[in-house]
Amino acid sequence: MPLLEVVDVQKRFGGLRAVAGTSLTVEAGEIVGLIGPNGAGKTTLFHLISGFLTPDAGGVRFSGEPTLGLRPHALCQRGLARTFQIVKPFHGLTVLENVRVGALARTPGFAEATARAREVIAFAGLEAKTDQLARALTLAERKRLELARALATEPRLLLLDEVMAGLNATETEHVVDLCRRVNARGVAILLIEHVMRAVMTLSHRVVVLNQGQVIATGPPAVIASDRRVIEAYLGEEYGERDTHA
Repeated sequence: MPLLEVVDVQKRFGGLRAVAGTSLTVEAGEIVGLIGPNGAGKTTLFHLISGFLTPDAGGVRFSGEPTLGLRPHALCQRGLARTFQIVKPFHGLTVLENVRVGALARTPGFAEATARAREVIAFAGLEAKTDQLARALTLAERKRLELARALATEPRLLLLDEVMAGLNATETEHVVDLCRRVNARGVAILLIEHVMRAVMTLSHRVVVLNQGQVIATGPPAVIASDRRVIEAYLGEEYGERDTHA
């Protein structure tokens, strides 16, 4: 049984069909990349999976149970966490206080939540920033803080929405390494990303969305050479390159 199962999910906003019968799965311990052009419906799909929106049709199952009617906090308590494309830390709180908010979602005791937050902060490479206000962090540090806050909820599935956007090559490599280490702890990852080198090296499987529909799914090497994907998103110049170079 897949950890996450999205079945024929549909969502309209007025006359706009944002998600048009999308189905996908994520297995326990798997890293799945979700790619596609801007406006393809990727973030809307994340909203539907994480309880921020309700599907017009179709359904989502997490760990074998339907999620219809469950709000984001309830899904978080079941082990499904997410980050946002535009990072949203509590700017007036320290790094420790931000991550402790996440820990308190699953850890009832203040002392235990604090200990959990400190462990996650060190894991994310932010230990030197523990007592610094979030507003003083660089973009790369805020991205890691967003990820750390989600990790503090002890997820089984982590949805990452463009966690590498705006980062330079070195910062991107650090995030790729962090994602691998998160996955090595047994956390499955579904990530939206436009940094193709990162997606193709990190993902076990890639799902391609275009105009609200899945047009291809498979291993990165297969997706990179798929004519439909090249025409809809990657472009001819990408299809000619070695994606693992």
